[in-house]
Amino acid sequence: MSNPHPYARELGEFLRARRGRLHPHDVGLEPGGRRKVTGLRREELALLAGLSTDYYQRMEQGREVRPSDDVLDALAGALALDDEERRHLFTLARAARRPVPGRVDHGPERVPESTRRLLRVMGTPAVVLGRHLDLLDWNPAAEALLGDPGDHPPGRLNMLLLMFDDTLTGERTCPDWERQALDYIGMMRAAVATDPTHPRATAIVGELSIRSAEFRRLWARHDVRGSVSGTKTFRVPEVGDIVLDWDTYPLPGSPGPVMLVFTARPGSADADRLQLLASLHATRAASSTDAQDVP
Repeated sequence: MSNPHPYARELGEFLRARRGRLHPHDVGLEPGGRRKVTGLRREELALLAGLSTDYYQRMEQGREVRPSDDVLDALAGALALDDEERRHLFTLARAARRPVPGRVDHGPERVPESTRRLLRVMGTPAVVLGRHLDLLDWNPAAEALLGDPGDHPPGRLNMLLLMFDDTLTGERTCPDWERQALDYIGMMRAAVATDPTHPRATAIVGELSIRSAEFRRLWARHDVRGSVSGTKTFRVPEVGDIVLDWDTYPLPGSPGPVMLVFTARPGSADADRLQLLASLHATRAASSTDAQDVP
């Protein structure tokens, strides 16, 4: 069998992961005897969706199958997909109907100058992430909170690579570490859906799949996130724990970078600690500049 269409392969893996999370009792079926799989069998899912088992199996195998929108609707219902997962399913399937693109522009991502100016005037931590979660730009408040990105080689300035860096084990003691890892992985899954063969995505996922069992486990879930938000606790020895809300805001381009912004509730102790941290960082930066100016 020839190499499958990259989008068809990604579609098959997504279907397989979603099928694996369902159990017979979830969809009103009797388990019926000893089962070799933890989730639904292919024939059970095909029955629920009104498809032949052979047709559905070919879809999971990434073979040359181009499902109609009606078939996709039936699969989305049978798999109990949420709105974001349903959009992901349609994105992959519709891309799989088209011929494999020839030459694709994989040039470097750039941050518009106007966005850079916006970062500098924002009083709250903010960074710009590329489509594959590369850290493209940041403001002084983000540097105070997250540390100096200049301490890492440019090729390692990636949120996923940093989260799964074995030398940064302290972050994994945070109770919300896995939840945030899943958010970033879901964003990477959404990016892969737009270009499964992009060399940057292939390099990051390939490296982490080899060296991190945690990443392999979470990546295999095939969770997908478009634009996400949440809450994170930062453990900062200088000022104490800071609990911040974080949101992502898409920037122009499709796909394009996103701005990740951290905010504290006005008047809260977290806002006071964040302001104190920013003041300490500004003082250190000014002292460093003065020291460099001394002949």
